[in-house]
Amino acid sequence: MLEQLLIFTRGGLILWTCKELGNALKGSPIDTLIRSCLLEERSGAASYNYDAPGAAYTLKWTFHNDLGLVFVAVYQRILHLLYVDDLLAMMKHSFSEIYDPKRRVYNDFDETFRQIRMEAEARAEELKKSKQVNKPISNVKKQGQAQNAGFEGGSKKSEGGLANCDGDGDYVKGHKLGYGVANGIDVEVEESRVAGVVIGKENTSSNIGAFDVTKLQKKLKSKGGKKTDTVIDKGSKPDPKKKITKKNRVWDDSPQESKLDFTDPVHGNGNEDIQVVAADHGESMMDTEEIVSSDSETEEDEEVVKGSKPDAKKKGWFSTMFQSIAGKANLEKEDLEPALKALKDRLMTKNVAEEIAEKLCESVSMSLEGKKLASFTRISSTVQGAMEEALVRILTPRRSIDILRDVHAAKEQNKPYVVVFVGVNGVGKSTNLAKVAYWLLQHKVSVMMAACDTFRSGAVEQLRTHARRLQIPIFEKGYEKDPAIVAKEAIQEATRNGSEVVLVDTAGRMQDNEPLMRALSKLIYLNNPDLVLFVGEALVGNDAVDQLSKFNQKLADLSTSPNARLIDGILLTKFDTIDDKVGAALSMVYISGAPVMFVGCGQSYTDLKKLNVKSIVKTLLK
Repeated sequence: MLEQLLIFTRGGLILWTCKELGNALKGSPIDTLIRSCLLEERSGAASYNYDAPGAAYTLKWTFHNDLGLVFVAVYQRILHLLYVDDLLAMMKHSFSEIYDPKRRVYNDFDETFRQIRMEAEARAEELKKSKQVNKPISNVKKQGQAQNAGFEGGSKKSEGGLANCDGDGDYVKGHKLGYGVANGIDVEVEESRVAGVVIGKENTSSNIGAFDVTKLQKKLKSKGGKKTDTVIDKGSKPDPKKKITKKNRVWDDSPQESKLDFTDPVHGNGNEDIQVVAADHGESMMDTEEIVSSDSETEEDEEVVKGSKPDAKKKGWFSTMFQSIAGKANLEKEDLEPALKALKDRLMTKNVAEEIAEKLCESVSMSLEGKKLASFTRISSTVQGAMEEALVRILTPRRSIDILRDVHAAKEQNKPYVVVFVGVNGVGKSTNLAKVAYWLLQHKVSVMMAACDTFRSGAVEQLRTHARRLQIPIFEKGYEKDPAIVAKEAIQEATRNGSEVVLVDTAGRMQDNEPLMRALSKLIYLNNPDLVLFVGEALVGNDAVDQLSKFNQKLADLSTSPNARLIDGILLTKFDTIDDKVGAALSMVYISGAPVMFVGCGQSYTDLKKLNVKSIVKTLLK
């Protein structure tokens, strides 16, 4: 039974709802569908599941892109209604005939909907009956055939033994197995015995015509044995004159004068050295505006203007693919497929995960089907424009990511702002934690580090080195300690000494390592940080989907709280090593819904910047 059915515009204006249903929905499934699916370019999915306390709904929808309408049906997930898709399609067709952009009320559609619903339910019942009628007949036929085959095989074996089997033994083996299954008797021993007889028969038949190797060896010894002996002798006895002797390595016995331990101050005066290092860093790239996108646009325009015969690559990969359609009223799925396939391949070459690229193309296809193509407009440019809007919408944060404002808000409440850095092994969590600390110090924010990586050897010493260079306090308890307890004590210490921000470093862990993921879930649950940052490499492709989805899943499954805390933001590292392969940013944001808050682009403390959405989108579609 349907719970709710409504029609609204893309602007959010509700045009019609089914008054017969009128069931009060638990939670807000429609709002969640719009926020989490339609606005996130996940409209290519077949359905959306919404879980609320005491209810579980399934939502299905369809679009009328030319009129800008959305048709949504809500029903209990346990029912598995078969007629919903047909019902929505018929509603779309009928409502489009009476739709007027100036109208706001469509009470006359109630009677039309009753007829449509009765027709859709009748079709579903007919389909269900036809399946129930056909299914038993087919099963009876199969059972009868199996029994006939089983008794047939048994009778043939008893009458003719192995006389009726072919050379491979398939006939006897197959029918003996069918006979045994039909009578409920274990036939493993009998089957192996039959197979053994057949194999023995094959071996004997093959040995009859086998070539006698011993005769050939005798002939070779009598005719050419001497030649072969001489050849073997030459190969086995190398010439002593050509023997290469290994030369002894000469080692330099003089001791090395330069100091190898660079973690300690060179001259013994740590404060002076730290001040020199800190003074050379300069301003963080977080506070500088990036203008890469505008420069790249002007460069491409100049190339096209200057070149009399520009290549297809300079003109753009979409420019020479498709011609404009003449006399075509609305776009259909077949018209969009070539352009979407080329677009999917282009996204995958930019390191976008295949699953994400496919979902994006499906969403763009859903948003363009049925739309009218403007005059002198190529399908390729229309698809590219729709994809560009979708990418900007995905990568643009839906909430404020102003950490400095949140830090001041926490300071007014007399508590430190806590940031936990999580991620897999070797992505640069400790290094980028120090970059974030340096950026906060430039904004006159007091910072304290918490060394909660008690698993990896050298992790505490690494963070201690960063703290000494940046002249900030560090809270540490050594190794083999519970990281959740260490983080809790660090937050208490920061509250006592007045530190405004606590940056918590955690151990790197693979998404499938359940003990370490359980420890991370405990740390987050016990300390309730203000921000959980996932640190990921910009080099990953398809693995980005696996990492983020499993991190979120493990945090949700292993949490003891009903409202599990998931990843709040993303820090992309090694962004300076990927050239134009920027697809990892899109994959991570799409799969998690969390924004990219920082981008690491170098090895110094200043190499931390914001994500330029326009530049990323332009690079993806270039």
